[in-house]
Amino acid sequence: MPRAGWVKAETDQRLSDHISIGVLTRVFPPELVDRVVAEAGRTEQRHRLLPARVVVYYVLGLALFSQSSYEEVMRMLVEGLSWADGWAHEWNVPTKAALFKGRARLGAEPLEALFRAVAAPMATPDTKGAWYRGLRLMSLDGTCVDVADTEANDAAFGRPGSKKTDGISAYPQLRLVALAECGTHAIIDCAIGRYATAEVKLAPEVFGSLKPGMLALGDRGLSSFALWNEAKSTGADLLWRTTRDRVLPVKKRHRDGSFTSVIYPSQAAQRRKSSGLEVRVVEYELDDPGRGSTDTRYRLITTIADPKRAPADELAALYSERWEIELAFDELKSHQRSPRAVLRSKMPDGVVQELYGHLCVHHAIRWLMHSVATEADADPDRMSFTRAIRAARRSTASHPGFSP
Repeated sequence: MPRAGWVKAETDQRLSDHISIGVLTRVFPPELVDRVVAEAGRTEQRHRLLPARVVVYYVLGLALFSQSSYEEVMRMLVEGLSWADGWAHEWNVPTKAALFKGRARLGAEPLEALFRAVAAPMATPDTKGAWYRGLRLMSLDGTCVDVADTEANDAAFGRPGSKKTDGISAYPQLRLVALAECGTHAIIDCAIGRYATAEVKLAPEVFGSLKPGMLALGDRGLSSFALWNEAKSTGADLLWRTTRDRVLPVKKRHRDGSFTSVIYPSQAAQRRKSSGLEVRVVEYELDDPGRGSTDTRYRLITTIADPKRAPADELAALYSERWEIELAFDELKSHQRSPRAVLRSKMPDGVVQELYGHLCVHHAIRWLMHSVATEADADPDRMSFTRAIRAARRSTASHPGFSP
């Protein structure tokens, strides 16, 4: 039966048949949401005021309207609905407690499954800035995200030290390692862990999304032999920065200034010259007076052995594309969520659910931007993320319901 506050006519439709998040529903259609909910075993056994599909869209709404209260987010998802087939426009917003319980029933698994169902590279062969000589440019890096200061979150995620607050920071933090498409800023895979979990421990969890035909860019913190070997085994090409003090003997010098070298799993293996992997090394120095003298020399290692396939000067210029993932993190943390806000969930499962909601919304916004850029024959990187997310927020009220 309908709950208090619902006025029902001759139809059997429910709120879940209408509610949506505007244009983002094109990326997360109701049939996909229902499928991931069912696969996670979260389909409700009885009619509820907040069915699982509604709660999924609500979590996405929390990410889309990160500055609004719990009740206000639900109100914005419902506002503007044209109650087709007899539904009256009278509906009581669930209480904060009911929304908490609905999210707890849903759990994090459906939101993670929803992200993984849609997260994929977006660039087409015509997408500007997404390719290098036929290779899809990807970037791998990590970041930290502030979460609500509760005992449960502190125990689950930990927090960094701070000299300003008696040795501990104000908020617990989780660590996120992600793989993103440089040309579109689409985050296609991620791994989540405690703050104390090093990026090198989480990075292998996203290597499964590396494919032949990709060129993955990475920072020197990830250039260990084990990570290099594991990433290389995916068939993707790699271009990673390595440390200045790494021993890289010159085996063959190429005309473009790069050289062939060998990396080893340990110093003992290097002395025995066993179990080594050949790499090509590109060394260069930045002429930038604004930077410290100790941070201007770069050493890159790559799996692309043939200089004709990728000349050294092109690889040196290309490496700056690695920073595109930092811009994606900035969009996620500063523009979509707000730099002054932390993830609002008080319990660890809710934190993970909320973070995947943010990742889903970011992917959908970037899908929208890429679609517009394709029609306009423009570079997605040159479009405003802030304007795109504002448009998505407006569409929630202007196009709230989806077609039956």
